[in-house]
Amino acid sequence: MSSPSPGASELRDALRLFCLGCFYDISRELDDGASVEVALVEHGTGGDLPLFEYDERIRDFIEARADRLLAREDALRALAALRLEPATGIVAQGHLSRYESEDDALRRGILLPLLYEMGENCAGFDWSDAAFDAAYTVLEARLFGRAHHHRAIAPIVGLTAREGFELGGGARVRHAHANELDAAVEARAIPADFGREVDRQLVLEVETRTHDPSPPDAPRSMALAVSVLRLTVPGAIAAGPGVVEFLDGHLYGLRHVPDIASQIPGGEPTRLDRFRGRIAADVFRRLSGPAEDPELLEALDRWELALFHQGPLRAEGLTEALVQLLGGDDGPWAAAMRAAALVGETPDERAELLEGLVALIEGNGPGAQGEEVLRRALVAAVRAESRVKLMAALDDRLLGVPTGRAGADPRSLPIRQLIPTH
Repeated sequence: MSSPSPGASELRDALRLFCLGCFYDISRELDDGASVEVALVEHGTGGDLPLFEYDERIRDFIEARADRLLAREDALRALAALRLEPATGIVAQGHLSRYESEDDALRRGILLPLLYEMGENCAGFDWSDAAFDAAYTVLEARLFGRAHHHRAIAPIVGLTAREGFELGGGARVRHAHANELDAAVEARAIPADFGREVDRQLVLEVETRTHDPSPPDAPRSMALAVSVLRLTVPGAIAAGPGVVEFLDGHLYGLRHVPDIASQIPGGEPTRLDRFRGRIAADVFRRLSGPAEDPELLEALDRWELALFHQGPLRAEGLTEALVQLLGGDDGPWAAAMRAAALVGETPDERAELLEGLVALIEGNGPGAQGEEVLRRALVAAVRAESRVKLMAALDDRLLGVPTGRAGADPRSLPIRQLIPTH
């Protein structure tokens, strides 16, 4: 853990006085006849008779008096001390999506949780220095720890899986856990029938250790994961619209994934199996790195946008993606030849695939075959060492040149000159 800042001792004193003042305020109210609501909670024991215990609703009691307690002079001094600490920045930022100002985020994100913990650990609001020391130690680790643990979760639709899959970089697809998406449910940022339909049981999760004073861009990571799954599975997959975020185990905030990731494209739900899970993980790893090939990224963007269109607009978008991917300076015909050579395993298969691609680029409709060739070509290009080298190798294959023995003259010809004219 990194060392607290020079002002940390002042922060500790301010927070201690805040908690003491609130306890004094609450104790006077209790002396005047107020009471904490108690609920009877049943626990299973594995036997014939259940076990019951009384549970004081401390948080509800404090929350009902929050406005008064947070307006106290000692609360204002604690807030001022929090503002002086740069380490509180990342904690406050996540709460800004739910609260009106950074001050309110600090009150609701730090002061009240600290008071909740003290109230629950001090029976009858009977002050304990040991309880404060323990609570402050946890808070200090949260604020001044060497790295923050950030976790983002978004519901995903259109996908089924028997088990979870790691995509790499802290990203994974897994089954949803109870109550983890409550913040999205409250904000109505969750798909209809999530948790009830068979293809609406999974979530995307991204975990990050961060040293930065700003939270990771979780919505962007979610959008990338959705694009990868659409490319490698494929299916009518979408995520969000809400992304529930946690920081160091505490609810941090709610953001939204980009529109293209939250909208459901045409198609049917699909299954993520072990084989395609491994391909998705490899594609996600490669696309998560530095953007070294802008033309490849442009092709992927055009392909994904085309999924939301039909008819001529869809065909046009897919053709643009194909040309961006494998056309180079030679245009759509070269791209079609290279794609057929890349995906087809035999001359007859390549000729058949080429027919589907020609229909695509001539505007005769997208066609399932042409779309599938393009999708597989995109996956192959992402996984290749270099898209440019891949195109050169495909030209060699079309010319019948053995691998590694390409001559300079044939390779210099634009590939469209090798296509028979009719």
